[in-house]
Amino acid sequence: MADMLQVAGREIKMGFRNPWAYSFLILFSVFSLSLLLINSQNEVSGYSGVTGSMLSLILYVLPLMTLFLGSFSLTAEKEEGSWQLLSTYPLGTFSFLIGKYAGLSVVLLTIVSFGYGLMGLITIIIGKTFAATTFILFLAFSIGLVLLFLSIALFVGSLSKNRWQALTISVMIWFFAVIGWSSILIAVLGLLPYLWIKPVLVFLTFLNPAELVRLFVVIKLGGGSVLGPEYYKWVNWIHQPSGSLIFIGLCIVWIGVSLTVVYWIWERGRSRG
Repeated sequence: MADMLQVAGREIKMGFRNPWAYSFLILFSVFSLSLLLINSQNEVSGYSGVTGSMLSLILYVLPLMTLFLGSFSLTAEKEEGSWQLLSTYPLGTFSFLIGKYAGLSVVLLTIVSFGYGLMGLITIIIGKTFAATTFILFLAFSIGLVLLFLSIALFVGSLSKNRWQALTISVMIWFFAVIGWSSILIAVLGLLPYLWIKPVLVFLTFLNPAELVRLFVVIKLGGGSVLGPEYYKWVNWIHQPSGSLIFIGLCIVWIGVSLTVVYWIWERGRSRG
């Protein structure tokens, strides 16, 4: 535990010294203020064209930001020789990776909290507040994206030899998971027999954290009807009293599996020297 906390503390210090972190802080703050301008012209409550557009904009920014900062953190350890030095100490790979994940989570969630806090403060000043439920769901949407994509970022960093390679893989994952997901989904499902469509759709939804979190928030906002009756019937469990707990459990499992794979990759590389 002590080793894990030391790694997390070191990561937090390095994260807040990283110019990339402040660049993304400014970007997300400007982005949050742009959402405020949308809110000043339209009432933001429940699921509507405005909230749908806002969710899409968040979906474009946060996963890419998380992939960059997370993957660059691990590749920097390789390029600068820090991991080679740390591996000579009695520091477990598990403590190292969990400490990295915890430290990066603090940095990224601080950026998100600052952006939403600034937006909330200004809305109170000008008297144009969000509906409380909508604001909380937007915050939960952002936190879910950060935590899930951070585990992917560590996976990218564990496979990449340098920052350029991490950059290429991160952009590729972001493009397929966010930009091209709908087209890829339609193309894949169109090739399958009818009876296979629903099981494959369920599997692919759980495979893509961006889609999983988006569906949860859209349904919580009351926009489940836009998904179609069959799809909405499958995800109707979200409306149950235990729906939020089930979703959190799924996210924990997703993160746990991802970090287990990352641990295996790093432990394998450590054993080989």
